[in-house]
This record gives sequence, C-alpha cells and structure tokens, in this order.
Amino acid sequence: MTTPSRDPAAREAAGRAARDRIAPGAHADFSPAADRPDPVALLTAQETGRVPELLPIRHQRMAASPLAFYRGAAVLMAADLAAAPSTGLTSRLCGDAHLFNFGVYASPERRLVFDLNDFDETHPGPFEWDVKRLVASLALAGRENGFKRRQRAAVVLAAAERYRAAIREFAAMRELDVWYARADIDELRERLGDGLGRRRSDRIARAGAKARTRDSLQAYHRLTAVTDAGRRIVADPPLVVPIGDLLPGVARKVLEDQIRELLAGYRDSLADDRRHLFDKFEFVDLARKVVGVGSVGTRCWIVLLTGRDDQDPLLLQVKEAGPSVLAGISGAEPAPDWGSNGRRVVSGQRILQAASDIFLGWHTVEGFDGETRDFYVRQLRDWKGSAAVSEMDPAGMTAYARLCGWTLARAHARGGDRLAIAAYLGKSAKFEQAMVPFAEAYADRTEADHAAFAAGLTG
Repeated sequence: MTTPSRDPAAREAAGRAARDRIAPGAHADFSPAADRPDPVALLTAQETGRVPELLPIRHQRMAASPLAFYRGAAVLMAADLAAAPSTGLTSRLCGDAHLFNFGVYASPERRLVFDLNDFDETHPGPFEWDVKRLVASLALAGRENGFKRRQRAAVVLAAAERYRAAIREFAAMRELDVWYARADIDELRERLGDGLGRRRSDRIARAGAKARTRDSLQAYHRLTAVTDAGRRIVADPPLVVPIGDLLPGVARKVLEDQIRELLAGYRDSLADDRRHLFDKFEFVDLARKVVGVGSVGTRCWIVLLTGRDDQDPLLLQVKEAGPSVLAGISGAEPAPDWGSNGRRVVSGQRILQAASDIFLGWHTVEGFDGETRDFYVRQLRDWKGSAAVSEMDPAGMTAYARLCGWTLARAHARGGDRLAIAAYLGKSAKFEQAMVPFAEAYADRTEADHAAFAAGLTG
C-alpha cells in the first residue's frame, strides 16, 4: 500500500482527482457483470481444503435467510466490486464490514469499547468497498425486520453520512489524535446523553453489563467440567468436539503435539511482556469449535490453559487463516509481504482496531492435516458482545448504523489516507445518497443468489 505524501495539499488533490474518475454519485449504480461467475460455483470453490464433515453446517447456516447468506458470501461481493469502477483510494480494509462484524469487547485497560471485530478478510483495497459491504447488510437487515423502503433508506443514509462526516473530522485531526480515537461505551452514553433517549440509553447500559460477564471465567464454567482426568472441555457436537472424542490415541497425540508446537511458535509473535504473561499458563485441553457463518469448515480450536490454579483459566481461540477474498482483485497489488495469512489478519486488526486483544498473535504450522496452514490466535472471549439486530426498530437500527459508520471511518483514517478520502467525499451528500439505491440493488442481488444457493441444496 502506497505511503501517503506528507504534503496535505497533494493528498487532497489526489482525492479530488479520483472524483474525475468516478463521481461520488456514480456509486448508486450496481449491475452484475455480463461474465459474472456463477455464485454457487464460486462459493463451492472457496470450500476447497476445508473440513468436509463441517460443510453441511455452513450450508445450513447460509441457507437460513438472505442476510445469513450475505454474511457467508463475502467472496461474491468481492468479485462484484472488483468488476465495477473504483476510486483507487486505497485503505487497509476490514474486507467483510457487514453490521454483524461490529461489536463490543474489552480494551487492555478494561474499558468496554465498540469496534470492528472480524478481520479474516482484511486486505488493502478501495475504501468504498467496506462502506458498500456495510450499507448492503443494513438494507438486508431492514428487509428481514420488516422495515419499509423509506425506513431502510434512512438507515443506509445515516451510516454513509456518518462515515463521510467522520472522515472529514478525522482529516482535520493530528495523527496521534486519530490513533487514540475510540468508541468507549460509557463515554458514548455520557456524550450522547438525552439524544439517545432513556430507553435506548438503558438498553446500552444493559448490553454493556451483559458483555462484562462474558469473560474467560464465564466461558470456562460453561465450556468445561470436572472429569476423572481433571477439568476438561465438554462436548457439544458438532459445534464443540474435544480432541479425545475427535481422534483415537496416536492421531490425538499427533494433533495435540501440533497444537503445542503452534502455541510455542505463536508465543514468538507476542511482545515481551505478553510472552511473560503467557508463560504463566499451562496447556490443559483442546477441542475443535465451529464458528461464524462463512468461516465454517476452516480449522478452529479452543485451547484451555490454566495459570495459578484451575480457577485461573485462559481460553484461546486458534483459527485457520486462509487468503483474503480480496487478494489479487482489490487493485492494491502488490500487497504487503506479510509472510503468512495469520500475520495478515493480525496486522489488519492491529491497524484498524482502536485496541486489540493482548493475546493476539499468529503462527504457521507445516504438516497440519498434511498441509502448511496459517493460524491466528486470540482470547476466546473477553467481554465480547454484539447487537441484537433482529430486535431493532427503525430508530434503533439508524442509531446503530451511525455508530458503525463512525467506527468504519475511524478504521480507514488509521489504515488509509484520510485526507484523500475526505477530499473525494467532499461537503455534499452525493455519496451517501448514492449508497441508498446501491444498497437496495445489492440486496436484490443477494436475495436472488440466496434463492439459487438454497435451491441447489434442495435440488
């Protein structure tokens, strides 16, 4: 990714030049390319190398609704966006910035913050790709909740307008101020005050309190039990399968040794103080875990470690990292040489998030299931929480959309050239107005793709 010039005028000029290539209002258009790949074939190709017995779970989850399908079909939208005109204004992207990939979690300072929380597809690319991924998800969520078209338009408009306004605010800020900006939930409630309304303010408070209970200790008591061999992860097949249930003796030992090797290598990706902390924990058990929608079928493990005693747990999620759906198509090549997709995910998360998990790291293992596989590691749960999207009314989703728009702008201000993006978007409302018809058109496309996908499963 090209380093921005230190000359603010030159950076703003680059943004204005991009307006000559594609006007902000031109983003309203979406028509599938004449040679658009078959969506089912593209999704099937993405499953190569995944765990075969888990793929029916992926298919079932994606078939549940157009919105669920959209969550698992980032590869389709990436192909569609790559075939359309682009601003060429590159940022580090989330790569899959739909509304479910935002949420709350604990910062290292033990504050509850709202941010992007999924970076499997992170990659450099045109900034508008993330915005379009967000607004199309909002349109689909509005449809699923029974919103009228004008209500969905208000939600989409709110997200895109807040993105544009926030990017312009960040463009005027100093580098350190941008880097330190974050959406602290408690501060957010205080700052917005009466503008939230009592009911919505109380709802945020309750959600925050609930998130604070979702920590390693809570997960420990929910996911483990005392056995004759000591504390172990309990089975909940097919979603959680302990290694002892998954493989017989010799194969189990091989896999357990590979996970131990992975953790030893992962340790080297941590800063010195984090290594010191990690060394205080000992390996106890592991299990295979099914996570997400689009990720189902990739190798994912939960690892139980304990510190001082068995009431001092650490639960880590070890997740396979494959190539980003944006790799090779984003127009941002040559991409940085991360060395592994695990490091790509960690790098993107550290750049785009205001505060990242202290145990975030990566490693590559040779001979894992007969292949060289990249992994990244993070805590399984640390005050994590997400919005109850299906329960949102139009006003609630509009408020949530604004928060997501601000958060995405903050991420792009860290990961791209905020001055160029701000100059491109300008002072008018043309960009956010264009997002409304785009989001509806792409929601139509997603519903058609979902129907084809579901028919293929039952046909």
